[in-house]
Amino acid sequence: MPIRRSSRDDTPPATGCGTVLGKLRGRPLVHSSSPLETVHGTVSVFEDTPEEEHQQKTNRSVENHLWPTVDGVVSLPYLIAHKLGNKTNDICEAFKMISQKTCISFHERTTEMDYLNFVDGNGCASFVGRRGGPQPVFIGPNCHPGNICHELLHALGFYHEHMRQDRDRYISVLYENIMKGKEQEFLATNASMQDLPYDLKSIMHYGKYYFSANGQPTIVAKTKGMNIGQRRYLSELDVQRIRKLYSCEMYVDESQRSEWDQM
Repeated sequence: MPIRRSSRDDTPPATGCGTVLGKLRGRPLVHSSSPLETVHGTVSVFEDTPEEEHQQKTNRSVENHLWPTVDGVVSLPYLIAHKLGNKTNDICEAFKMISQKTCISFHERTTEMDYLNFVDGNGCASFVGRRGGPQPVFIGPNCHPGNICHELLHALGFYHEHMRQDRDRYISVLYENIMKGKEQEFLATNASMQDLPYDLKSIMHYGKYYFSANGQPTIVAKTKGMNIGQRRYLSELDVQRIRKLYSCEMYVDESQRSEWDQM
């Protein structure tokens, strides 16, 4: 099922959630305004990628497409379409999931040229990394805070966890059970692993039955009894990855360190 993309929404924006501040601080980052082409989407609970963009995905370097820092804070401007008024709370909760444990903040767009543009869709979808200009984040009726948080991590520059180069040590991909035409969703990429361990608990990991053609598993964890594909929280390694990619740990506010350690 293709992701529907509204090319334009001329209605006034919905009321946002103001500014959601990150807990930590990071060092300035060099960034590129070159566009990224890869989109990851969600139909119901699945993350998908348009067929025409798979050819450009595997060799991307997200480190060249990060959002910039100002005074040690990465703050992403956003705009929420009027049609999404009933999803504003879910979007704000997704912001908090990230901001409460990292140096990433979100604020309502004023005059910024580059911003996250939340628009109506039949599923959840986001470009990977900073694209430049009004960057669409598609929100469908079944997108809840965890799904939206997943898409925000794509926008911050993260690929799916099951696409890591070292994934075969931790999971088995059962291609015989995958829907025809969706095999590319399970291919490994050359994206950086950031010198952090593989994370079966990641909010960026596919679930056991994603894109199953026959009701049988498409991904099986090699750790017995391990559930994969959760969309309820950022794992400890998810948080570490965000902090590392955006250098959040370089300028931690010492007055907040004890608060973070207790979370």
